[in-house]
Amino acid sequence: MLNLYPELRPNARHRLKVTPPHELYLEESGNPEGIPVLVVHGGPGGGCEDYYRRFFDAERYRIILLDQRGAGRSTPLAELADNTTADLVADMEQVRQFLGIDRWVLFGGSWGSTLSLVYAEQYPERVMGLVLRGIFLCRPQDIHWFYQEGASRVFPDYWRDFLAPIPEAERGDLVSAYYRRLTSNNELEQIQAAKAWSIWEGRCATLHPNPAVVDHFGHPHVAIALARIECHYFMNRAFLEPDQILNNAGALAGIPGIIVHGRYDMVCPLDNALALSQAWPDADLRIIRDAGHSASEPAIVDALMHAVDEVVQKAQETTS
Repeated sequence: MLNLYPELRPNARHRLKVTPPHELYLEESGNPEGIPVLVVHGGPGGGCEDYYRRFFDAERYRIILLDQRGAGRSTPLAELADNTTADLVADMEQVRQFLGIDRWVLFGGSWGSTLSLVYAEQYPERVMGLVLRGIFLCRPQDIHWFYQEGASRVFPDYWRDFLAPIPEAERGDLVSAYYRRLTSNNELEQIQAAKAWSIWEGRCATLHPNPAVVDHFGHPHVAIALARIECHYFMNRAFLEPDQILNNAGALAGIPGIIVHGRYDMVCPLDNALALSQAWPDADLRIIRDAGHSASEPAIVDALMHAVDEVVQKAQETTS
């Protein structure tokens, strides 16, 4: 089983101004002349973590990490204005042009898979290949499963803590109830709601309990951006047309892809990945038996690291 590559420091950091007031954090590591790969983080609002660099061979890949609007080291933190799926896709394209890249590999998990797919459907000629984990199609039923009823029946103990900030009378629409608190002028109410929202996700993300993952999700800086931006997107159906990703999957024809999905993913259930693989015949679906949702789970790490090299090999074979 493959383990992450050794610790790696960036060799370049950039601040990229986009629509005011947004300024994006962007970094490069690995080989500046290598195969470009963009890490597309989850959430939305999750931000990149340093270990994301370690999925790739630093001698072979030009590793690009981008914190999306309002997330991670991008500023302003948790900003919702001009923060839509279309904005994020436009940012990715601006980053590609800024770095002088012709085609790149997209490496995205959870919401990162959503955004990667939307970008690839809009700019297929710019995508060498796709390595996607924990597919999230952002359909109403997918949001309902995790934030209203579904996962609640698998984790009823954790669910009680998620419900706690919301009065009984408002629990018929929990996304709306949380949105009111996450956008209120009461900063204490905001952070309390943000931590409850974010910790719920962290607790459900791994097959086996992982306190380090929960602690990361519960950190105030992470929680406020993740909760506010996720809730903003989910209030707006992720700024996507109904079944947009599946309906436009024909644009992915010819793009090699590998889908890695945990059998016991309770955040984004496996039916997301199955539906995508049926709409995108060039994708290879790999169901990981001993895993949930998180990219840090050992079996997911192994599958993703194998997938990167395989997708690049397929891409090179089709262009040779």
